[in-house]
Amino acid sequence: MNNNSSLNISKKSFLTSFIILLALMILSGILTFIIPAGSYERELVNGDTVVIRDSFQYISDINYPVWRWFTAPFEILAGNDSIIIIAIIIFILVIGGSFCILNKCNVFKYIIGKIINSLSDHKYYMMMAVVFVFMLIGSTIGIFEEVIPLVPIIATLSLSIGWDSMIGLAMSTLAIGFGFSTAISNPFTVSVAQRLAGLPYLSGSWLRIISFILIYSILCFFIYTSTKRIEKNPKLSLSYQNDINKKNNLNDSSFKINDSTNAKRASVSFVSTILLVFILLISMPFIKGLQDYSLPVVGVIFLLGGLISGYRGGLKSKKLFKSFIEGASSLAPGIILILMAGSIKHIIASSGIMDTILYFSSNKIASANPVIAPLLVYLLVIILNFFIASGSAKAFLLIPIIVPLGDLIGLSKQLTVLAFVFGDGFSNVFFPTNPVLLISLGLTDTSYPKWFKFTFKLQITIFIVTCALLIFGYYIGY
Repeated sequence: MNNNSSLNISKKSFLTSFIILLALMILSGILTFIIPAGSYERELVNGDTVVIRDSFQYISDINYPVWRWFTAPFEILAGNDSIIIIAIIIFILVIGGSFCILNKCNVFKYIIGKIINSLSDHKYYMMMAVVFVFMLIGSTIGIFEEVIPLVPIIATLSLSIGWDSMIGLAMSTLAIGFGFSTAISNPFTVSVAQRLAGLPYLSGSWLRIISFILIYSILCFFIYTSTKRIEKNPKLSLSYQNDINKKNNLNDSSFKINDSTNAKRASVSFVSTILLVFILLISMPFIKGLQDYSLPVVGVIFLLGGLISGYRGGLKSKKLFKSFIEGASSLAPGIILILMAGSIKHIIASSGIMDTILYFSSNKIASANPVIAPLLVYLLVIILNFFIASGSAKAFLLIPIIVPLGDLIGLSKQLTVLAFVFGDGFSNVFFPTNPVLLISLGLTDTSYPKWFKFTFKLQITIFIVTCALLIFGYYIGY
């Protein structure tokens, strides 16, 4: 285990992400001079703000100056997305502080040591089980941001059994993102989209379940072939250089902790916390209003779990507080990345070109062949996902427009929703504008260009497969 007791976003990873996001902010700003401003009217429907179809009109009085490109990261703290942005920032700081406490109590050494002792001869079964669990919770209960605390744990587990940080990211971040995308019952995407489209909850699940099984198989095969390649030649790993020091700190003695030590008591408390979080998240669909507060509630539980585990692990009050501050401050650079990622959507929306993009795209869909139409919907959602990370926000923006268009050209509501769900999800773990991806990469000292290279072919494969599923859905009358 790394001697550093805190999570850290490496300088190299931070600078790479910073430069990429700055370039995207400037590009978004340039688009405001190219694309004319326009706007749809909105209305409240059952408490939700939705777009009114056929209400688009151009706007001539919007002036979005260049200097606002660079103040956008600060403007979002007072914008429509301020609550969720602030919630994510607080969540990240709580995770950093709690992680540092748990690490000082040797919790992760103890837990990973137990896993290695129990499953060292069955590591591929373990990999498939981990991927399945992450995909399942993403697909059924819509977990995504909440996975961040587990990313460094899975990455360390991957390193400890001879793989690399990339495999750890694939088993955690990639798996949760792909599960979120198949959305068997994801309350934040398919549930909202079906409600807006007037479809019964969980209707059409059979094709999404088939999609889940197919994507799960592809991901497991991708991870399996990747592990075999680096087992044969470790230098083929894209994170080989970054992982050298980490692996040097991971020797057999790193995980040999006497069961009678405080680490066992602290680990029991931490595992209990994780179980409580899972129970809470599984209960979300059945408790009205809980979905809106999942992130802060999970943060509070994780904070309490970290403090209790630290106390049971032998840390005194002063050491607990000092450890928490140390861990929280180590993730502070991530706040800058989160604000920059959020500012890209802010620039596009505040300048009035977001609705114009939607207007032109919807016209293309309306004039398209019905077989091609679901693919165009899919592509439109992917493009908007670059700017808008929130699945439910995209649903309120898109569904009221694309569902009636689908009706006009013979595209079923169910297939339109499926195209939306696919478009919303897979690119979350590919686009550099997604805060969860950026933080996950930073925690494992992985640069975005390397992640792009590692996942590009997989993403192309997934895109082709999901396009085939949409065409299949059209021909069978899904």
